[in-house]
Amino acid sequence: MVGASGVTVLLFWLTIPVAACVGSFLATVAWRVPRGLSIVSPRSACVSCAAPLSARDLIPMFSWSVLRGQCRHCRAPIDRLYPLMELSAVVVAIWSGLVFEGWHVFVSCLLGWTLITLSAIDIRHRILPDLIVIPLVGLGLIFAWLDNPTILADHLIGASLGFVAFAAIAFLYRVLRNRDGLGLGDAKLLAAGGAWLGWEALPGIVLGAAITALIFALASACARRRPINGGTAIAFGPYLALAVWLTWIFGPLDLIILDNLWS
Repeated sequence: MVGASGVTVLLFWLTIPVAACVGSFLATVAWRVPRGLSIVSPRSACVSCAAPLSARDLIPMFSWSVLRGQCRHCRAPIDRLYPLMELSAVVVAIWSGLVFEGWHVFVSCLLGWTLITLSAIDIRHRILPDLIVIPLVGLGLIFAWLDNPTILADHLIGASLGFVAFAAIAFLYRVLRNRDGLGLGDAKLLAAGGAWLGWEALPGIVLGAAITALIFALASACARRRPINGGTAIAFGPYLALAVWLTWIFGPLDLIILDNLWS
């Protein structure tokens, strides 16, 4: 008979292949949604030669490694989006399992998987689709209510403030510079952060995203030996998503700083 601890370990290891399969599906979502394609049909096929993919070609991470990142039929490169999304989904699942318990693990996975999907789309296409980001706002509010109905008001305020703050910045930038500097997709993603984490987390999310974006931009500029200027385009969604995830895992940035100062 397997004890409670043994069952926990078994479920933990079973989560890895399940998460990898979820990551494969998320990669399909990230590839098809920006192109206006259905995520359920047609069946998976090589984007180069249109040859249908068999089950042996769809084993998460394993198939890509065995095929050396090439189509079995035409040898065209397979998009690295798939193994990266599969690996990211596994990391999210393991991280969630280490931090949370019970149904909160599933909720955490749902948040993390959605954030990596939005990040992948924004990096590739510079958009954050309403089809994904708006339901994320609603799910955050539903979770807040299920977890503790008394905090729902704080999360409603967080969603509202998150959208209004970034939407206002985007409007002012457009008026002053006569061009778009911040998309409404970013405003909706920050609204999702407020819905999941409450209004108190918004300053830390924005600060964390801005610092991370600046670090990566400077590193990229140094690597490419190209200076950053006012026209440099940066997909801000992935940095917002990372800041939301880290806040979800570790708590608001301002509280972490205060705890360190008092300790």
